[in-house]
Amino acid sequence: MTSSSPMVLSLLLLLSLTALLLLAPRLSPPPPPVAVTAADKHEEEQVPAASARLSTSGLAGTGGVPSADEPDDLALFRRATLEAAAAAAPPKVAFLFLTTTDLHFAPLWERFFAGHESRRTVYVHADPSSRLNRLLITPSFRGRFVAAKPTRRADASLLAAARRLLAAALLDDPSNAYFAYIEVLTGEPQMPSRYAARGGEAAMLPEVPYARFRIGSQFFALARRHAALVVRERRLWRKFRAPCKPEARDHECYPEEHYFPTLLDMADPAGVARYTLTRVNWTGSVAGHPHTYAAAEVSPGLIRELRVSNNTHPYMFARKFAPECLAPLLDIADSVIFKD
Repeated sequence: MTSSSPMVLSLLLLLSLTALLLLAPRLSPPPPPVAVTAADKHEEEQVPAASARLSTSGLAGTGGVPSADEPDDLALFRRATLEAAAAAAPPKVAFLFLTTTDLHFAPLWERFFAGHESRRTVYVHADPSSRLNRLLITPSFRGRFVAAKPTRRADASLLAAARRLLAAALLDDPSNAYFAYIEVLTGEPQMPSRYAARGGEAAMLPEVPYARFRIGSQFFALARRHAALVVRERRLWRKFRAPCKPEARDHECYPEEHYFPTLLDMADPAGVARYTLTRVNWTGSVAGHPHTYAAAEVSPGLIRELRVSNNTHPYMFARKFAPECLAPLLDIADSVIFKD
């Protein structure tokens, strides 16, 4: 993404605060609007996050995307590919949320969205097993939940969900021009073990030799042409949808950090970034999760510190913030976070 407007820069920082993958929803066949879930039809305090007509079986214990899910997804991707022409004017930013929890930072997003309704769209993919608190679903998110399928950490189901989001955003609004930032890195110290976790050359060749294997952030942005590429691609998907080696699953299996950057680096090496925009504090990390900032740690100084980078580009992401950080973040939203 080349735009440096305050809206886009602030977007990229805030994506980390939600700890939700930007990546874009499954809609009903176009041209109808976003598929409405039970959360939008009923008034219960607790609401399901996805359509009940979708199967939730076949995932647990497989470590990959079940074959039963593929026909629905392929039909969606085909429709999106046919509709993925150049973006209409004026361009919009599609905010793509992938979550298994309540939208704790929705009020902060509302503050950010205010005054920019014509410049953005919102899509949410929520795991069917989650039951979101209706009181936390703010106006910009109501009616934007999409038909979802099960997801779990260290699993290609996250990739599938991200592709559904991208496909749905392509179908829903021809003005969606940006879908958030792909970071494509090479030479990282964890690359050999990550490649081995996927089965090494025996599993990845000939499509993905080690020299073409890439790593990137779980948070990303795509131009419309790249979003279309992701939803129509099949060749590399067959490699990355497969489960990792069982012994590597809990420590080295993060397909969502590899599929997108590897694909884009192969297809459009001149069109991707080669530096990270994500600030991560790995001090005291637990089970592969970085340090989680608590409310007492939130301050203007922390935000400024998180932006500082050794690169020519400042950090735009930061991981990760506990839900109780919402109040102190709102307190400094206008004066610090959104003031660029």
